[in-house]
Amino acid sequence: MKFRKRSGAIVVFLAIALSTSFETQAQSPPALAAPIFPDFPVVQGKVFKFQKIADGVYYASGGLGSNHPIIVDDNDVVLVDDAGTPAATRDLLQDLKLITDKPVRYVINTHFHLDHTAGNQVFGPEVIIIAQESVRTALLTDNPLEHDPFLRDQKRNAALIDSLTKQIAEEQDAAKKAALEKQLADAQAVREQTKEIKVTPPNLTFTSKLVLHDGSREIQLLFLGRGHTAGDIVVYLPKERIVCSGDLVTSNIAYMGDAFFGDWPATLGELKKLDFTLVLPGHGKPFEGKDQVTAFQGYLTDLIKQVGVLRSQGVSPEDAAKRVDLTAYQKFFPTIRGPGADLAGVQRMYQWMDQEGMK
Repeated sequence: MKFRKRSGAIVVFLAIALSTSFETQAQSPPALAAPIFPDFPVVQGKVFKFQKIADGVYYASGGLGSNHPIIVDDNDVVLVDDAGTPAATRDLLQDLKLITDKPVRYVINTHFHLDHTAGNQVFGPEVIIIAQESVRTALLTDNPLEHDPFLRDQKRNAALIDSLTKQIAEEQDAAKKAALEKQLADAQAVREQTKEIKVTPPNLTFTSKLVLHDGSREIQLLFLGRGHTAGDIVVYLPKERIVCSGDLVTSNIAYMGDAFFGDWPATLGELKKLDFTLVLPGHGKPFEGKDQVTAFQGYLTDLIKQVGVLRSQGVSPEDAAKRVDLTAYQKFFPTIRGPGADLAGVQRMYQWMDQEGMK
C-alpha cells in the first residue's frame, strides 16, 4: 500500500496544547492530527473523521489529537484507546454511529496515559476494557491526574487561554477576533471537561499476550516489553498485517517522561519481528513498513549516548536537553527542527542512569 499526503489535512487546534503524552520536540511545535489519505474512503463526523483502512478496520482522527483504530466485526466493535476526556469519548461514540450501529464491546488501553484512558468511565459494565496488567496498577496506585503529562498539558491549556484572551483584547479585525473567540471557547470547554475525569482502570488485564477471536478476525494484544511506559501494548491484526502501536512508536517523538530507556530499543526490535505493512499510531499519521521503527530505535540509542556523555561531564538535565543534537533523524521525525530534546524525557533519563549506577 502506498499513501499520498493530502495538502489540506485537517488541523485539530487544541491538539497542540492538550494531547496528554502527545509528540513534542524541543524548539519545535507538536505534530498535528493525522492527515487523511485520499486512497481510502473517509466518513466525516461532527468531531471525528473515520478513514477506512481495510475491511472492518477504521482509523479515527480528531478530538484532542489522539487517534483511534476501530475494528468492526460481525457483531460488535473493538475500540483501541478512548479519548482524552469523557466528553471527547462520547463525541467519538456518537460519530461512530455513522459507520456502524454495532455496539462497542471491547476497549483496549495501549497504556495508562489519560489521552488513552480518560474515556474509560463512560462505558458500562457490559464493555470489557483490556490492558496490560501494569496499566491497571498505575491507574489504581499512581493517580495520573496528579502527575505529568496531564499536569503539563493543563498548564499548556491555561497558557493558551491567557494568550488567546490577550489576543482577543488587542484584535481589531472582526473576522480574526471571531476565530480567536472560537478557539478560546474550545480551550475553556476542554478545561471544564477535564474536571469530569474519574480515573477508571481496565477490568481485564493480561501479562504478555491475549488473543481475541471476534467473528472470523484474529486480534492479538501483545506486550513486547517496556518502552514509552511500563505497560505499552500493540494491537496486531495478522491477516491485515496492521499494527496499532499506541505511543510505543509514533510518527514523531513521543513524550518520554515515563519511559524505560533501558528496554525501549529492544522492545522496538521485538515489534519489528511481526509481519506488518502498516502502522496506525496513537498520535501523528499512519506509516508504512519498518523504517520508521528502525529510525526511532536509532534516535533512542543516539539520545541515550549523547545524554550519557553530557551527564558524565556534569551538565544539568536542563542544559543537556538543549544541547543534544538529533537532527540526523529529521527525515523521519519532521518536528525536529534543530538541536534539543524534550526536557521531561532527559530528566527521566538522568533518573534512570542514576538508578543504574552509570558513571
